[in-house]
Amino acid sequence: MSKGGNILGMRPPRPIPIKDRASILFLEKGRLDVIDGAFVLLDKNGVRTQIPIGGIACIMLEPGIRISHAAVALAARVGCLLVWVGEAGVRLYSAGQPGGARSDKLLYQARLALDDSLRLKVVRAMYAMRFGDEAPLRRSIEQLRGLEGARVKRMYQNFARQFGVKWTARRYTPGQFDSADLPNRCLSEATACLYGLSEAAILAAGYAPAIGFLHTGKPRSFVYDVADVFKFESVVPTAFRIAGKAQRGIQPFASDPVGETRRACRDSFRSTGLLKRIIPAIEEMLAAGGIEPPPPHDEAMPIAIPEDPSGDAGHRS
Repeated sequence: MSKGGNILGMRPPRPIPIKDRASILFLEKGRLDVIDGAFVLLDKNGVRTQIPIGGIACIMLEPGIRISHAAVALAARVGCLLVWVGEAGVRLYSAGQPGGARSDKLLYQARLALDDSLRLKVVRAMYAMRFGDEAPLRRSIEQLRGLEGARVKRMYQNFARQFGVKWTARRYTPGQFDSADLPNRCLSEATACLYGLSEAAILAAGYAPAIGFLHTGKPRSFVYDVADVFKFESVVPTAFRIAGKAQRGIQPFASDPVGETRRACRDSFRSTGLLKRIIPAIEEMLAAGGIEPPPPHDEAMPIAIPEDPSGDAGHRS
């Protein structure tokens, strides 16, 4: 017997905080549905594989996946981001937002982005978090972007030397993944994984992926901002390490370098606890603006999953 949707009046289980979840799961070739209350993947033979949807931050849906309305609804209810990607995750087509955004945090983020002086403070904080030193004084955002580009170019060259990779430059043409050389394909795969994880954290914390600071004008500008802070300590060395082994013919890296990159990024996210760090980092970079977030409006729609005072900033997810 149920009472208010709960068995015998028992409280429903609390959502798992985003920092305590597994990071990313890639799925291909199957049908996702909810059967007997469980989120399952069915293969062509009807074999069910149960997926602990509430304990995952982001699921990447590759070609060959079909998903039911019930499965999408359950993923949204527990705060798991669904991302529709190309084969091996190298293209990102669409994303399903888990629940609703926080109006107070959206207003806070928008105010920071629209005020030139506040935006510059946030960009300077991102620069310091990314490179470990303060950004030069009296520089505009455009000038900082140029300085960042020069440093990034040198970092790519240094990683190439470290891992013995034949490297020319970072080149990627949207829609033409296979035309890139091996190191660039590995890098594109690695950054796609990081973008998915970053977007899941941004949405979980109640912010908007489109409102960026260094990057602007794209649906995932803030995703690129956040991912760039962690890129060179996480996925870039992983991509260069695997590309170097693949170029030298070391198995299994040489046979499937893109797949090995994806799996290595997944394992790295888990072993380093990267997901636990992203939301606090978002709060830190935005706090550099020096203003307080506005309180939620009295008539604001309630969030999809009420926050628990004992949870973290990502508990809303």
